[in-house]
Amino acid sequence: MSNLAPLDTIRHVETPEGITLSLRVAGPVARALAWGVDSLIKYGVLWGLLMVLMLLGGAGLGLWLVALFLTEWFYPVLFEVYADGATPGKKVFGLQVVHANGTSVDWPAALIRNLLRAVDFLPAFHGFGVVAMLVSRDFQRLGDLAAGTMVIHRQPPAPSPALPPGLALPPPWPLTPTEQQWLIGFAERGPTLNPERQAELAELLAGLTGGLRGIVAVERLRAYARWLLGEQP
Repeated sequence: MSNLAPLDTIRHVETPEGITLSLRVAGPVARALAWGVDSLIKYGVLWGLLMVLMLLGGAGLGLWLVALFLTEWFYPVLFEVYADGATPGKKVFGLQVVHANGTSVDWPAALIRNLLRAVDFLPAFHGFGVVAMLVSRDFQRLGDLAAGTMVIHRQPPAPSPALPPGLALPPPWPLTPTEQQWLIGFAERGPTLNPERQAELAELLAGLTGGLRGIVAVERLRAYARWLLGEQP
């Protein structure tokens, strides 16, 4: 009997900040359902707008055609850029568009992936797009491949991590509220960063750590963070 590997839709990527993310890629069914909800919203609004603008005669019809063009091409772009990668349909099903490295989608990527929907639709009923998704490891349609994006299931907010137990030390001088927040945030976020990135960030504060380097500098910053959080030396 042959050993078949299970279908794995979890992708592990590292952001430019050195944070490792586990992303669950969305398949064709979830994306089709989200597209259906967005279509109901778009064309429902356009139908209501048509009923109103038809009262203006030919001018109203011209305005409606402009609204149809803008809605068809820029409805998804605006939501993906300004609503954290999710149109209303994607939000209903917990989906989100991101760059392939897990970062938030920007204007160029959103424009490319949505303008290429015209190609994905060919020869009919999104034929090229569906085929591209089925043969892509990350279910990327042609627009996603060109823009370097993918659609994922939105991750639920993670609880604030607790600092690992250890030494607590007062900082060598008083810190501003902003500096305190940064130091606590660095210590709490440490487990999500690879050791090299932690050491690199810690060494940027050589004055605060007394010139320490590597993991020793990281531990010194954590000790300051514990003290700021109320732990006793």
